[in-house]
Amino acid sequence: MTTGAQSPYPARPRRSRLRTLLPLGVAAWLVLEIWLLTLVAGVSSGLVVFLILLAGIVLGSYVIKRAGRRAFRNLTETVQQQQGGGPVTPGARTDGEGNGLTMLGGLLIVLPGLISDALGLLLLVPPVQKAVSRYAERTFERKLREAAAQSPLGDAFAQARMRHPDGKVVQGEVIRDEPGSGSPEGPRPPLAK
Repeated sequence: MTTGAQSPYPARPRRSRLRTLLPLGVAAWLVLEIWLLTLVAGVSSGLVVFLILLAGIVLGSYVIKRAGRRAFRNLTETVQQQQGGGPVTPGARTDGEGNGLTMLGGLLIVLPGLISDALGLLLLVPPVQKAVSRYAERTFERKLREAAAQSPLGDAFAQARMRHPDGKVVQGEVIRDEPGSGSPEGPRPPLAK
């Protein structure tokens, strides 16, 4: 055996904390859900637990179906506005603001278990939806900024955008003419005056 010889296999990168703790968290959540269901079954009966689980499936399915219909209705209204040439108001999201979180709440209610039912019902409350939505949006924007700052392509997005004085953003790229490859028409006119 030689010392100092490098291994032909590269060292594996460290696992992130999330990848390490997520399976343990899911396992603990499942054990807690099963324990609570057996506790309720011991206090009442198995029929009560079955009815609770059945009611969760029915209620969750109704919530998901209703949120899906509302999202589809909002989508068709937006498409009709765009096709009709009318102004599309992206800021006015009154009815369809929480469709994703409503569907997530319905999915949590459908999952068997009392904790998931409680979390799903909590996500159906409008103030909780707004708070979770704002938190998720801030977290997503922060992570996006961090990823763009660490990426070697982070500046490429800023360099590929030209801003006009009127505030419009035009995507484009710079094409440099090489010396000796003159075009027969002469120089090109400017794009904007």
